[in-house]
Amino acid sequence: MTVPNGFEYENTPLAKSLEENIRNIERILGKSSDLLLNPFYIGDIPCNLVCFEGMVSTSTITNLILVPLTKIASRESLPPQRLFEHIRDRMLLTVDRALSTDYGDIIRRLMSGFAVLFIDGVDTAFSMGVQGYAARGIDEPSSEGNIRGSHEGFVETVRTSMSLVRRRIKSPLLRFELFPVTKTSQTDVIVTYMADRVPAKTVKRIRKELENLPVETILGSGYVEPFLDKTKHTVFSGVSVTERPDVFCAKILEGRIGVLIEGTPFAVVLPSLFIENFQTLDDYNFRPFYAFLIRWIRYFAFFLAVFLPAVYVAVVTFHPELFNHTLLVTLAAAEQTAPLPLAVEAFVVLIFYEIIREAGVRLPKSVGGAVSIVGGLIIGDAAVSAGIISNPLLLVCAISVTASFVIPSLNQQITVLRFLAAAAGGICGLFGISLLAAVVLVNICSLENYGAPVMSPVSPFTPKAMRDVLTRVGFPRMARDKASVQRLNGVDMDKGQF
Repeated sequence: MTVPNGFEYENTPLAKSLEENIRNIERILGKSSDLLLNPFYIGDIPCNLVCFEGMVSTSTITNLILVPLTKIASRESLPPQRLFEHIRDRMLLTVDRALSTDYGDIIRRLMSGFAVLFIDGVDTAFSMGVQGYAARGIDEPSSEGNIRGSHEGFVETVRTSMSLVRRRIKSPLLRFELFPVTKTSQTDVIVTYMADRVPAKTVKRIRKELENLPVETILGSGYVEPFLDKTKHTVFSGVSVTERPDVFCAKILEGRIGVLIEGTPFAVVLPSLFIENFQTLDDYNFRPFYAFLIRWIRYFAFFLAVFLPAVYVAVVTFHPELFNHTLLVTLAAAEQTAPLPLAVEAFVVLIFYEIIREAGVRLPKSVGGAVSIVGGLIIGDAAVSAGIISNPLLLVCAISVTASFVIPSLNQQITVLRFLAAAAGGICGLFGISLLAAVVLVNICSLENYGAPVMSPVSPFTPKAMRDVLTRVGFPRMARDKASVQRLNGVDMDKGQF
C-alpha cells in the first residue's frame, strides 16, 4: 500500500536507526494528531514507545511497560542487541505481544490498540497489546428477545465477542481465525468453526472470499453478507445474522461457520436454512408440547403476514361467492363508501404502514412513540371516518402486519412478498396468488449456499430431522444423535471451486 507521499510501506523492513523509523512512521501516518511518540532512554540507549491516543490504556502502559523498562539497567550499560534480547527473553511485559519487522505489521497493530517499542540500533520492534479504548458493555440483545435464555449479546469489540463464544464452548476443537480484510480500513474479522465438523475446503473458500472483499471498509454485517451468500435472483438468503452468543454457538456445534466482525454486534452464520427462521432458543427451554404449539403459530403467522391482504382483495374482487350471505352483505356495505378500488386501498394502507414503521425506527426514541399515536390513532381513525379506507381492509392489513412481528428475521422478505401477493390477488384473483406462491416455492427450493440446500431438511427431505421441524421432541430423544447440517440429505459442503 502506498501513502500520498509515495512511500510504499506495506512490506518495507524496519531500519536499525530509531530516528529513521520514527520519521517513516510519521510519513505513513502524516503526523496525525492522535499519534503519540514517547521518546525515552534505557540506560544510554534511545528508545521510543509509539501508540494512538484513545486506543490504549494509560495505566496499563505505565505499570506494565514504562516502569519495568526504566528499571532495567541503570546498573550496567547494555548494547542495543543485548537490550533487545534481554526484553525479549527475560521480560514478560504483556501476554499479548509480537515482534514486528516491517511497517505494514506495525501500522496494523497500532490501529488495533497496540503500543510499539522501538530501540535504536535494532531493526525489530516490540508490539504489545495494551488496548484501552472505550467500548459498549455486554447488554441484552435488542433484536432477538427471549424469556428463559441468556441475556448476553455480542458487542462491537470483536475480541470480547470471541470470549463470549469461548466461554460457552470450552473445546480444543473450536477454532478462531482472526485476520484483517479490506485494503483501506483493515477491519478485523474472525472465522469461527469446529475443526471436526466443517470441511477444510469450505473454511478455505470462505476465508478467500473475505480476504478478497472489493469494498473499502466494513461498517456492518450487510457489507459482508452479499459476498458470502451464493444464492442469486431471490429475496431469500443463504446466510443469517444473530446478536446472541448462545444461538451462534448452537449453529457452530451443528457444523456451521460463523464470522465475527469488528465494529458490529451482529455475527454472520452460514450456511443458513429457511426453517431456522421459525426456531427460537426458547423452543428448547419450554416443554415440547408448548414449543410445538408456538412453532406452528409462527408457521401460520408467516402465511397470514404474506397472503392475508392478498386473499381478502382477491376474494372480495373476484370470488365473493366464497363468503356466506351475512358476511358478504357486511363487507359490501363497508366497501360502498370507499372511493378507491380495493387493490389500490390495500396498497395505500400497506405503504402507509411502512412509512410509519420507518419513521418510528429512524426518529429518536423519545419521540418515536408519538409516530404510532399519530399514525395509528389519529390518521387511521380519520381515514376510516372519512370513508377513504374501509374498516374490514384496515383490520385485515393490521392482522397481517402484526403477524409479521412474530418472525422478525424475515421482515424484509415478508414486506416484499406481501406487496407482490396483493398485486397478484388484485389482478388475477386466487389464481394469481397460487401462481406467485408456486414461483416462490420453486425458487427457494432451488437455492443452496456452500453445498447446503436452503430448504433442507424439507427439500431434500430428511425424515429424522422432522422431529425438530414439524414438532419438537424432548431432549432425551434429540440427544441420541448429534445434530449436524452435514447429515441432512443433499448437503455437500466439500464441493466448490477454489
